[in-house]
Amino acid sequence: MGVSRLDVFYRRLLLTKLFIGGWGKPEDLKRIFEFRKIIADREKCKTLVSADYPVYINKTEELTDCHVHEGFFISPLEELVPAILPPESIKARFQFIVPKRWQKNRPVCIQLAGTGDHFFWRRRTLMARPMIKEAGMASLLLENPYCSLTDNSHGYRKPKDQLRSCLKNVSDLFVMGGALILESTVLLHWLEREGYWPLGMTGISMGGYMASLAVTNWPKPIPLIPCLSWSTASSVFTTGVLSRAVNWAELEKQYTINSVYEKEIIKLLEYCGVDSFKMGTELQRNLDCLENLLDLPGGIRISEGRFFKEETQSEIGMVDEKVSAISSQRNGSGNTQPRTHTAQSMGHRRNMNSPKCCRPSLHTESINFMKGVMDECTHMANFSVPVDTGLIIVIQAREDAYIPRTGVLSLQEIWPGCEVRYLNGGHISAYLFKQNFFRQAIYDAFNRFCLKYPSSQ
Repeated sequence: MGVSRLDVFYRRLLLTKLFIGGWGKPEDLKRIFEFRKIIADREKCKTLVSADYPVYINKTEELTDCHVHEGFFISPLEELVPAILPPESIKARFQFIVPKRWQKNRPVCIQLAGTGDHFFWRRRTLMARPMIKEAGMASLLLENPYCSLTDNSHGYRKPKDQLRSCLKNVSDLFVMGGALILESTVLLHWLEREGYWPLGMTGISMGGYMASLAVTNWPKPIPLIPCLSWSTASSVFTTGVLSRAVNWAELEKQYTINSVYEKEIIKLLEYCGVDSFKMGTELQRNLDCLENLLDLPGGIRISEGRFFKEETQSEIGMVDEKVSAISSQRNGSGNTQPRTHTAQSMGHRRNMNSPKCCRPSLHTESINFMKGVMDECTHMANFSVPVDTGLIIVIQAREDAYIPRTGVLSLQEIWPGCEVRYLNGGHISAYLFKQNFFRQAIYDAFNRFCLKYPSSQ
C-alpha cells in the first residue's frame, strides 16, 4: 500500500524543524530510562499515584447542551522525577464537558491531544460536543505538557523557548509520555471518586498513542480507542514523513561530539524485540520512496441538577504558590539553564575535525540511535499489556505517511484480542473528515465494556 500524497504535501507546507535542541541532556535521558523501567510495569505503579490525589475545579461555564468545567492539578511527575518537567508544564490543566442530561449511566471518555492541538477548542468542537448529542457521553480534555494554551490568562504548559508544537529535544517526548501516564491516572481516580462510569480513553495521532500508554498503566479493564497511532514512535521519526522535519544535522553533531550517547546511553537500551534496530533495506526503501514523493535530493462533582463547586481562592492560591516556588527555586539553581562544560568534560569529547566525524555511516548511526531510544521509551511491547485487550478498538488509515506500520510489530501481535479498523486514505484526510468513525468506535468500545462488566460500577 502506498502513502498518501496529501500527507506528503501537507508536511511540505510546514517549514518548522523538530528537535532543534538535540537529544536532550544525557543525565536526563538516563533518569528517564530508569523511570521507564518503573512506569512500564503496572504492578510497580500501583502506589505511585494515590486514589485521593487532589484535583481542583476553578471555573464553570454553562452552554446550551452542557456544562464546561475547567480544572487543574500538579503533575505527579514533578515529585517522582524532580525538575524533569519544564516549570511551565508542572500544572496540568483540563476541561470537563458534561451533558446537562445523561442518557444512560454517566460515561466519560478522556481525550488526549494530538500534535498541534493546543488548548481545548478543536477536541471540544469536533469530538466532545457531538458525543454529548449522539450518545450523552461526557469528555475530559487534558492539555499535554509542552503544549500552549491560547488564552494568556490561563498560563501555558509550553516552555518559553519552544517554537509552536515542535519539541525542542528528543527527550521531551519521553517526558511528555511519562507525565501523561501519571496525569491520566490522577484523572481516572478522580472520576471514579466522583461516581462516573464507565470510563475510557481516546486520542488522535500522538493523542491516541499517549492514551495507549496511559491504559497500559491502569489496573482495571477500560475501553481504549487509539486513532491514527500505532505500536511505536520510532518509525514516525525515522521512516515517516516527519523524519524530514527532524534536525538530523544537530543530532548527528551531538552524537559525534559527546561520546556519552554511544558509550553509555546506548547500553541502557533494553528493548530487543524482533523489530529492534531493524532499519537496513526497509529504511532505505522508505527513505527513497519519500525522497521521490518530496522531490528532494537523497542524503464539582456533577449529577442530575448539581454542579461542581468552584474551589476557594485560598486552595487555588496554595497550588499556584507551590508552582511559583518550584519555578523560582529551579531558576535560582540554574537547572533550567544550558549546561556549561568544564575542561575535563570537554576532554572526553571527540574532535569535530577527526575522521570519525566525517564517517559515511554517521547518519545511519544517528537514525539507529534514534530508533533505539524511541523504542526504549515508546514501544508498546516495553509496557504492560492492558487488562482487557478485547476493549481496544484501533483506528488506522491505510495510506498513513505519518505513522508507518511496515517493519514494526503490529498492535495485534502485542495486544492479542484487540480490534483494528482501517479507513481508506491517509493521516490528514482521516483527521479532517473521519471524526464520525472515531466517535462510533468510542461508542462501540464503551458498549462492549458495559455488556462485559455490567456490575463493575
